[in-house]
Amino acid sequence: MTYQQPSCWFRGCDGSVLLDSIPGLPSEKESEPNLSLRGFGTIDLVKAKLEQACPGVVSCADILALVARDVVLLTHGPYWNVPTGRRDGLRSVKDDALNNLPPPFFDAIRNLNQFFIPKGLDAKDQVVLLGGHTLGTSHCSSFSDRLYNFSGTQMTDPALNKQYAERLKSKCRPGDTTTLVEMDPGSFRTFDASYYRHVARGRALFTSDETLMLDPFTRDYVQRQASVAMAGSYPAEFFADFVASMVKMGNMQVLTGAQGEVRRRCTAVNQMGM
Repeated sequence: MTYQQPSCWFRGCDGSVLLDSIPGLPSEKESEPNLSLRGFGTIDLVKAKLEQACPGVVSCADILALVARDVVLLTHGPYWNVPTGRRDGLRSVKDDALNNLPPPFFDAIRNLNQFFIPKGLDAKDQVVLLGGHTLGTSHCSSFSDRLYNFSGTQMTDPALNKQYAERLKSKCRPGDTTTLVEMDPGSFRTFDASYYRHVARGRALFTSDETLMLDPFTRDYVQRQASVAMAGSYPAEFFADFVASMVKMGNMQVLTGAQGEVRRRCTAVNQMGM
């Protein structure tokens, strides 16, 4: 996991993406947008250690926020102070993630706006948080339509760099649902501004990334960060902006006080995790 977005997007940062499915009720983990998430075992190990040291104190939601920060730091990104005190949610439903996470095939900024603006996130937060795609991988199924059936045309997305498209086709055959592809080729384990360099060159993996080039404000931001990356300079602006947007997102609709609970195990609510 590169950041806690999947666990914050529709009910606030409540650690819902960490819950396992129960019979008859698939959890958010099973939803297609979350299938490429990794690191659940690491979260479970951290939680087990904390429960030994101070049982019932540190929520899974706080662990997720702290681990996301630490992953960014350990991959040469910025550090920030993470506000804590979140409580864990009690609900995790597959369709919630499917219906509420911004899908990778969105092809217009207005589509992204309908997900970001109601959460109190503006255009700058959009272009900055999508920069988190500098880390991690994605299943071919999240972008295969761009390769083989863009907008129902049976053609490749004309906005996609031709050489890059052919490289992706060599990895992702039609119907491939298992292969993972780097979201930031050549730098997917380093937190930097190189994602923007790829977007500026028509090498964005997702249509939703490509839309950043269609809006004057987000395009200017992409091109500015792409220049920094190509020059090999320290991405001070992006790092500062990412910290601000992550804190902003991490404070969305959090559960506090008597709301929710502090889970004993991150994979199950307490009445099932005893």
